[in-house]
Amino acid sequence: MSVSTPVAPGTDIRSLFAEAYNNRYTWDPGFAGYSGRCLWSQGDQQVEGHFKVGSDLKAEIEGISNEEVHKAVASQLWEVCIHRVRRPFEVTHKDNQFSAGDSTDEGLEVLVGGKGEGDKYRIKDDVVTMVHRHIHGTVVTIHTEEVTDTGSGYLSKRYSSQYADPASGEAKGGVNHFTDTFVPLGEGGTWVLSERVIRTEAFGDSSAGEQSFQFLDLKAN
Repeated sequence: MSVSTPVAPGTDIRSLFAEAYNNRYTWDPGFAGYSGRCLWSQGDQQVEGHFKVGSDLKAEIEGISNEEVHKAVASQLWEVCIHRVRRPFEVTHKDNQFSAGDSTDEGLEVLVGGKGEGDKYRIKDDVVTMVHRHIHGTVVTIHTEEVTDTGSGYLSKRYSSQYADPASGEAKGGVNHFTDTFVPLGEGGTWVLSERVIRTEAFGDSSAGEQSFQFLDLKAN
């Protein structure tokens, strides 16, 4: 079901939000992981290594001695894995309530009450188009502009993220713009990340920049 008719502010929209939540692409619980080559590049710099994601969804990286690059590649793989874990809606959000806010071109606002009080989302056509969450003393806001339809749920393709101070709303660092490319591991296989390009806007004394992560020769374990 998509939000095609106006929803009055304050309406309980738990079921609507659950539909969008359950429409995200996640890996089957029995997925044994995958491996391949990883290639990081920024400007004329390029570093290559190998990686393996195990059945525990933890990544091992070999061949990258640069500590910062090693950490950056590991971070991207961790982000991908943590968002592919399948958790039932009623487990993740059992202590939250969801009510309708306003509607914009980005979608219907979902206001969270209960344990996640202060968090909010937007949903449109069974896609979570905006996330505004308090995490570890900071606020992250993510806007999704384009998705990849796997046939078994969607994956965010183009999106931006911004961190901010929860009290003042003041930005912490420049906006990051992501472009993700996902591919299946063989015909009908599990979808995994093959490339991520991150463009960071200038902020304070930090200049704008762009880096890319490529994951090649991918194969299931």
